[in-house]
Amino acid sequence: MDRIRDAATILSQAKRVVVFTGAGISAESGVPTFRDALTGLWERFDAQALATPQAFADDPALVWGWYEWRRTQLLRVRPNPGHDAVAALAGLVPTLTVITQNVDDLHERAGSVDPLHLHGSLFAPRCSVCAAPASPVSPTVTSPGTAPGASPGLSPESASGSGSGSGSASGSPLGSTPTAGVADEGRRITPPACERCGGAIRPGVVWFGEALPEDALETAVLAASECDVLLTVGTSGLVYPAAEIPRVAARFGAAVIQVNPQATPLDALAVVNLHQSAAQALPALVEALQS
Repeated sequence: MDRIRDAATILSQAKRVVVFTGAGISAESGVPTFRDALTGLWERFDAQALATPQAFADDPALVWGWYEWRRTQLLRVRPNPGHDAVAALAGLVPTLTVITQNVDDLHERAGSVDPLHLHGSLFAPRCSVCAAPASPVSPTVTSPGTAPGASPGLSPESASGSGSGSGSASGSPLGSTPTAGVADEGRRITPPACERCGGAIRPGVVWFGEALPEDALETAVLAASECDVLLTVGTSGLVYPAAEIPRVAARFGAAVIQVNPQATPLDALAVVNLHQSAAQALPALVEALQS
């Protein structure tokens, strides 16, 4: 409890706060991480081999179907007290920026406004040709297929784990209810066509071998360089370039507070380490700030 009070004292004096989240916060909602065992149709595939531009080029229906399956899993879970506490924290400090490595939409559903998604979003598909955002569509199921001959690259999509989002489940750009069967075992699904150019719509996540969204990364680095406190939650601090965010904050003089049940390389960087889960530590931190 002393460490919670220490962290609350630091936050109470801050004018600009950044909350930087990773897969750990969403795992507490029951979101399967990117590296969790695949089920149903996907048992035959290597997740890293599906998360590449080449895989999508080789078999768009297979890759789109996998991401529809992942999106559907997210629609079945809810934000946990950790997400709720991050949203509540915004009302207790002058300025708060949420930066997440996840491709889910749990921060938004909890009430956080405009979180920065460094690894993209399962809820923000776009055209693979002209990059136009997707319009609401109904997926079309096709027959099962075989694995593409893609190899894993170097992008951070694997670290997004649970994945993260730029929209709510109720307002998903992919329609309200996915095709029957997608949720449980998965299906090959033909991607919808772009209304602007006719190109295939692709998932709005960062794949292996792709760069992080430039605007989101630049905004995140700027927020980290200007903050007084950076609260890092549920991330190992190992996946770059996202892992630079807490280090940028520290280099510019911010106090780093870490929430993670496990020790990480960020332990040495943090002025306070809360070795608890996000759902335990963050509500306690908010309560301490309110008292």
